[in-house]
Amino acid sequence: IEIASEDFDQLIKTAVNLKNYLDSIQVAGVEELKMDVDLNNPEITLTVDRERALINGVSTGQVGQQIRTALFGREISKIKDGEDEYKIQLRNEEMQRRSLADLLNMNIVFREMTGGIKRIPISSVVKVDYTSTLGSVKRKDFKRVISLRSNVLETQGYTPTAVNEELKKHLDNFKQRPDDVTIKQTGEGEQQAETGAFLLKALVIALVLILFILVLQFNSVSKSVIILTEIIFSVIGVLLGFAITGMEVSVVMTGVGILGLAGIVIKNGILVLEFAEELRARGLKTREAMVQAGKTRIIPVLLTAIAAILGLIPLAVGLNLNFITMFSDLNPHIFFGGDNAAFWKPLSWTIIFGLIVAFFMTLIIVPSMYL
Repeated sequence: IEIASEDFDQLIKTAVNLKNYLDSIQVAGVEELKMDVDLNNPEITLTVDRERALINGVSTGQVGQQIRTALFGREISKIKDGEDEYKIQLRNEEMQRRSLADLLNMNIVFREMTGGIKRIPISSVVKVDYTSTLGSVKRKDFKRVISLRSNVLETQGYTPTAVNEELKKHLDNFKQRPDDVTIKQTGEGEQQAETGAFLLKALVIALVLILFILVLQFNSVSKSVIILTEIIFSVIGVLLGFAITGMEVSVVMTGVGILGLAGIVIKNGILVLEFAEELRARGLKTREAMVQAGKTRIIPVLLTAIAAILGLIPLAVGLNLNFITMFSDLNPHIFFGGDNAAFWKPLSWTIIFGLIVAFFMTLIIVPSMYL
């Protein structure tokens, strides 16, 4: 969840109020809400006492330079080793840099107007304050942004999609939101929305290109549209398959699976319609040509679907085996699941569900629409 505003005080106040509001509700599936800004970041402030510094004859610049040199170092010279040149940095040892007492007891050495060397401790010209401050605040689109984030308890059966939907309801009910503060959900939900929009655009472009090619092949818009309808029915089959089995839909891999499915489904429709057109050219009536085309092409269509489904089943069920040990030790170490199963499973089942429905659509819906 991103909270954005130009008003820094309102931003902090709204972020704290929203976190407290969501913590009080205890949204199911949220592990722990955390802000990406530390509101109580401890800080040691050293303030130069100008009056004391003036009395001792030292400037604020000298004090600041001495502290900076001690903590971060200062280049005092360079040394050459052949063609290489190295910088010589001067700064305190690590133990001294970690000790405030050592830092304050360090002397500022300078030359007085009389020409003498004078040494005064830093502690004599600075005041020490122990305070707290905010950590760094990010900017996005020229606005300050504070993020609330949490892991989803997926091991307990919760999904990011369901948790985001629940959070959206509570964000809509959050009343302590000033007009100049914007709140929006990001993270995995935003990425899925962007990916879904991209895949939808890719699918539309693919359909337009397929339609253009089909029109060139059949010289008919109506027949090309008939073939394209198979994609629609196959997508419906995919959604029904996921709904019946209760599997989680992955926007990315399901979308990629639909794009791949479209190519297979289109090929099946072309097989039937092209053969029907050939039979009509031989003198058969439209109905007889379509029936004969269905009978003749059912085997190629069925074999294509079966071959694709059988090839995808190992990915769909997460079958894993070790080819090295299978040949060296004759032990393939077969197991099911793993990270690759979570990645490839949605894509595989998308194509499997789509092919099952598309097989019947090729032999029922396409001939019916053609007639």
